[in-house]
Amino acid sequence: MTGSEIQFPPQFLWGAATAAYQVEGAAAEDGRTPSIWDTFARVPGAVIGGHTGDVACDHYHRYAADVALMKELDLGAYRFSVSWPRVRPDAGPVNPAGLAFYDRLVDELLAHDVLPWLTLYHWDLPQALEDAGGWTNRDTAYRFVDYALAVHDALGDRVPAWTTLNEPWCSAFLGHTGGQHAPGRQEGANGLVAAHHLLLGHGLVVEELRKRGVGVDADRPGSGLGITLNFTVADPNDPSDPADVDAARRVDGLFNRVFLDPLFRGTYPADVVADTEGMPVPGRGSWTDAIHDGDLAVIGAPIDVLGVNYYNGNAVARGPHPDELASNENETGRTTSTPYVGCEDVVFVSRGLPRTAMDWEVQPEGLTRLLVRLHEEYGTPPLYITENGAAYDDVVAADGSVDDPERVAFIDAHLRAVHAAMEAGVDVRGFFQWSLLDNFEWAFGYTKRFGIVHVDYDTQVRTPKSSARFYSDVAASGRLGATDAR
Repeated sequence: MTGSEIQFPPQFLWGAATAAYQVEGAAAEDGRTPSIWDTFARVPGAVIGGHTGDVACDHYHRYAADVALMKELDLGAYRFSVSWPRVRPDAGPVNPAGLAFYDRLVDELLAHDVLPWLTLYHWDLPQALEDAGGWTNRDTAYRFVDYALAVHDALGDRVPAWTTLNEPWCSAFLGHTGGQHAPGRQEGANGLVAAHHLLLGHGLVVEELRKRGVGVDADRPGSGLGITLNFTVADPNDPSDPADVDAARRVDGLFNRVFLDPLFRGTYPADVVADTEGMPVPGRGSWTDAIHDGDLAVIGAPIDVLGVNYYNGNAVARGPHPDELASNENETGRTTSTPYVGCEDVVFVSRGLPRTAMDWEVQPEGLTRLLVRLHEEYGTPPLYITENGAAYDDVVAADGSVDDPERVAFIDAHLRAVHAAMEAGVDVRGFFQWSLLDNFEWAFGYTKRFGIVHVDYDTQVRTPKSSARFYSDVAASGRLGATDAR
């Protein structure tokens, strides 16, 4: 790879990200009750190794040292999520002891000049709400408002950046269509019902937080009210084959546009509706029956920022295909379904690109194309890269150090891709590396390491990797140096 020296703007925000269930641990302390991930992790075969987030990185007890490490690494912001079952156990009354943890965390961040970037929902729905129907129950959207306002009551005076949802695609479709994630349902088009209720919850919270003045200083770096979506870039494997072109259309619709269009255009994509509305949904005639009058106006309430999570794109084809990568079994042998409802005959085809330990292709140019598309087609508000990173099979040297040149190259390439989009006129204002720490990687348990800081799960010792030092230098200077071919 080659690259010239580039400079980011002085106000560009440099941070790192985590999520509550992936790092906090303390799963049964101070009144916290089970989330859907506590339950799902105990389903045989659901998580590799039978791993759980019970201890994770013990961030709940080690947050002060972790914040000091953020400061040492020159991070200007920390993107974290709040645990719903810690704040409102069993979706009941507010739990002061649970809120107190986030009160301490925010104060510690501010004392170290690290901006707190708060995400309200990163997949840990209280199990009590799942027992009542979860995100396929419309009432959950209103319970989300109750929870969000309780968090704002405690932290609204000190937290400038508020995100409603992280990656609702995963919550809806990995959780309710494919069964790869909690709550582990495999209910086809019911994932679209969950997606609608997630978006409704987002819109309702935006309305209420806006009434409280959140976002009034949105032009200030690191401030505002928004949502974080994960994206793919779906390319037809053979652009001359109409079947492959249609496969790419369907994946793009079900992954990207099913969220972008209601948020920014006030409607669901007509082609996605046409592809899916005839599919059966338990207890409903169609998933579109979940859409009530006025819902789309609520969902489309203006936001100040859009969080962009990007890891890779995909070449897609109508199957069967000899290079098919999709599998209906995870590494434990548990059978799952495709999360791409309406795309059951679509396969993902290798392009021969380098791969991470997640078996994801490395495609930085896709990030440039994505950002330009969001700007040109949707006229989005300012963008922040709220997640980008890679898992690799890190090796701890005899002296305890971790040299991870592949991750360094991954970060370098994707930062250059962001800068290229900015040069094309896209308003990108910050970058959060995923992840600060090695952590519980959902269905992969502790077998995949995304962190720029190595965590020894037996001792909880943190060791910054070479990538942490690289990213720290970039964060401190805002500069990427010239690179030679490698």
